[in-house]
Amino acid sequence: MARDSTHDVVPPPLRTVYGRLLTAVVSTLGDRPASANATRRRWPRVMPMSRLWSIIPAGGAGTRLWPLSRERRPKFLLDLTGSGRSLLQQTVDRLAPLVEGRVLVVTGADHADQVRADLPELGEQAVLVEPSRKDSMAAIGLAAAVVEAQDPDAVVGSFAADHVIADPDRFRACVQEAVVLAEQGHLVTIGITPTGPATGFGYIRVGAPLDVPGAPRGRAVAEFVEKPDLETARGYLSTGEFLWNAGMFVARASTLLDLLADRDPSFAQRLRDIAADPASLAEVWPSLPRIAIDHAVAEPAAAAGRVAVVPGDFAWDDVGDFASLTGVLPTDSSGLAILGDPARVHGEGSSGLVVAGTERDVVVLGMTDVVVVDTGEVLLVTTRERAQDVKGVIERLKDAGRTDLA
Repeated sequence: MARDSTHDVVPPPLRTVYGRLLTAVVSTLGDRPASANATRRRWPRVMPMSRLWSIIPAGGAGTRLWPLSRERRPKFLLDLTGSGRSLLQQTVDRLAPLVEGRVLVVTGADHADQVRADLPELGEQAVLVEPSRKDSMAAIGLAAAVVEAQDPDAVVGSFAADHVIADPDRFRACVQEAVVLAEQGHLVTIGITPTGPATGFGYIRVGAPLDVPGAPRGRAVAEFVEKPDLETARGYLSTGEFLWNAGMFVARASTLLDLLADRDPSFAQRLRDIAADPASLAEVWPSLPRIAIDHAVAEPAAAAGRVAVVPGDFAWDDVGDFASLTGVLPTDSSGLAILGDPARVHGEGSSGLVVAGTERDVVVLGMTDVVVVDTGEVLLVTTRERAQDVKGVIERLKDAGRTDLA
């Protein structure tokens, strides 16, 4: 069923601003209409938030999921849930009822064409291309500056392209509360209620309730803390005061850039200069600092009492490794999680994960916590305990000149 065609185009007010930016960075291509065969969906009835823009940073190689995720095709371009939609497409799908067509995806030049192919309904100009890799502050800040140049009161929400969220309705309810808080001048993050003492995430220490109408769950953020060891993580959970930091941020575009300016005025000004003069991007971009948004803005803003949090009550996973991937997939009767054609996988007395990416059948007998990934080019067989060691394998392949496998 086709949804309203107005959802499929970039809203006119911002076309001029970031249309010029796209031209300066990528090519002289104009808008390309969506394919007549593109998959269409009718969104749930959720009230759009007319000033909310979603920013989707789409970068990184997902090396802990090698050889499934590769430099030339990172995990955000993959279907890792068996839904038939890539993680990037799923991210846009769950935000669409709130933002309609107001989406900016920021990605590198190596993946820009693949991103456009994944999201034809958004149009060419929804993809902003980084001339070179930077950390998250530059990517998110660039998109925020583009939005601010047209509407200083617009609210932007940054959501990673490669996360899995099982309950989109609950997610959107949290985003709606975050927007209310952002309109009060806060930088807002959505924290995830921990399900265990994870050591792979940073944490958010929650402060007092904010009592803002329309955002009943809103709390002050006391501080952001780095990834803890296991004992420290257990201590965090025992207090009931900590949430996982999922890297989701919502703020007015102007607030985000002003908070950056408090710490690094030149950085913020250069982002605004690029938005005002897109032709300057190639010249200015190399001079931008390489720093994460957490360090550049969130942590100092929290120390100044400027950050709020909405606790997220939805299932969330960053799918950062094979153990995480196993957890988001259903298991068969033998206890194996399978990505790919289950008819190709034959397990008996085994547990773990099988990625069947070819026409070849995979048989797993009497193995516990096994990881088998068959991509056609590479066959990986390991255990979940050792699966993260694949990063070392990638480096050795590069040293041996096998960059085709990296």
